[in-house]
Amino acid sequence: MLHFLDPLRQLSVLSVLLRFALTILVGGVIGLERSVRNKPAGLRTHILVAIAAAASGIIGHYIYLYMRIPSDLSRIGSSVIAGMGFLGAGTIIKTPHNAIKGLTTAAGLWATVVAGLAIGSGFYEGGVIAGILILVIETSLAGLAPKIKLYPEVVLRISYENKPALDKAVRLINDMNISLVSLQIEHDDTDDGTYAMLHVRGPGLGHENLPVLLEDISGIVSVTIV
Repeated sequence: MLHFLDPLRQLSVLSVLLRFALTILVGGVIGLERSVRNKPAGLRTHILVAIAAAASGIIGHYIYLYMRIPSDLSRIGSSVIAGMGFLGAGTIIKTPHNAIKGLTTAAGLWATVVAGLAIGSGFYEGGVIAGILILVIETSLAGLAPKIKLYPEVVLRISYENKPALDKAVRLINDMNISLVSLQIEHDDTDDGTYAMLHVRGPGLGHENLPVLLEDISGIVSVTIV
């Protein structure tokens, strides 16, 4: 702990201004990185949630110290963190091919709230260090994830005439050392009729003739890579 900050851990106009200033700085830097990457929650959103979290911490201290109302300060913080889940859920979207996007932004928002709450509660060191770690993780690890992806993955659109044909296609995929991540059955009014969207991953995807092998199955109309 930095002992020279001890006077600022008490509530005063100066300490409140410092807490909000640090909160805006931490939330702003994290939000700016998200804005640069064109993510759903950007600069303003991160600053607002961080300020709200800091204000909650300050209010908790004020109620306990000045209004003399017995209260559990941790309950205010836990309510803010739980409520953040509803806002974070709004940044998560599911693509037509069952891919999930926005999880990192949602997690970053949630973590920013925790950092703002720490600063608002007077734990300046914890809030600032958390903000730095959040920023480092969102920037540095973004380029690392694709490099450590072990196996390729694709989405296959398989049009079929009957369920046994699709079952045979799935078995063939498994036999080729390919994992089935998700499967979604769709219907349309074209000649293709019923088709399945298969999100697959594995070393067997290096086989160039995979669509041809699947189309050789009786009952499989066509196979395309989306």
